[in-house]
Amino acid sequence: METMAVEPWDLMYHTANHGDEASVSDCESGTTHNEHIHGLVRLDEDEKLHRIIEKAFVSGLGPLRQHTSVVGIHRNRHASVISQARMQSFGIFGRAVEKKCGGNANVKFGWYAASKDEIGRIISHGFSHSNGLYGCGVYLYPHHSSIESMKSCVVDEDGLRHLLLCRVILGKMEVVHPGSQQYHPSSEDFDSGVDNLPAPKKYIVWSTHMNTHILPEYAVTFRAPPCLKGFLNMQGSLKKPTSPWMPFTTLISVLSKFLPPQSVNLIAKHHRDHRENKIPRHELIRLVRQIAGDKLLTVVIKSHRAKQLNSTNGSHQRKAQNGARNRMDSIQQPGSSIESIYLE
Repeated sequence: METMAVEPWDLMYHTANHGDEASVSDCESGTTHNEHIHGLVRLDEDEKLHRIIEKAFVSGLGPLRQHTSVVGIHRNRHASVISQARMQSFGIFGRAVEKKCGGNANVKFGWYAASKDEIGRIISHGFSHSNGLYGCGVYLYPHHSSIESMKSCVVDEDGLRHLLLCRVILGKMEVVHPGSQQYHPSSEDFDSGVDNLPAPKKYIVWSTHMNTHILPEYAVTFRAPPCLKGFLNMQGSLKKPTSPWMPFTTLISVLSKFLPPQSVNLIAKHHRDHRENKIPRHELIRLVRQIAGDKLLTVVIKSHRAKQLNSTNGSHQRKAQNGARNRMDSIQQPGSSIESIYLE
């Protein structure tokens, strides 16, 4: 392949893969005069690798692109004996998964949100698991979804946020449903979990694999709007459509025909939490979309709307709409975009 044809992420793989076999020294080119923090070394802004990572980070920010600035990018030099051992272990497991999966270990880059102190602990001691919506493990976001990972970032004392860019051995992935208590692959056939197999928004690396299948490579430090969630909610509200509504209880009833019981029960629980003012509306929206998926929600809501239009006259529709608007547990019909699905 000619150099001109190499895509940015391919180049990053090429750079990182060279690191697996190279001996890391204090005389690494282009980094000898940069400050060391948390076991990392700062990349100069004029380095090609810096530009590649910055471009990849910014390209996944969507509406935040114009409001976010990269302050620094650091590289894990794997300088300590333990860090080099982890890097070699990652290579060994990568080759093992590659052999098991018929020649493709399915190695990807993923973002991991962490505080400045947590980055230091990860570089020194490795990952520690956490319990989440999809079971016990480490959750990462695909390299093109930096905006999703930002939502979990912690602001430090200087008003900065931090993300780790990691190489991840995914191998053969299995779908994990919300509410899962899983902490290891369901069988020897699988290596990792995802929330959606065709288009994953979240990689789940089980606690049994987290320090053999994840290799932290870079840390991106950036400045974003102080009220990040508020900013994203405001951006989303600009896209809010006006259209007929679907009662939330009806939505749950229909979803029960497609989703496993544990997922339906989880949606019902979140709905109860919302009605009891334990979680805000935007959080309920996010959780329902995360559990059910936009594709299923779109089909269900469009089908409901079609039935309304076919079975009622105009006045009946207006009466139903007015009644629904007075409810706190409704979901709006989608517009032309998946992003226009909103709970109200």
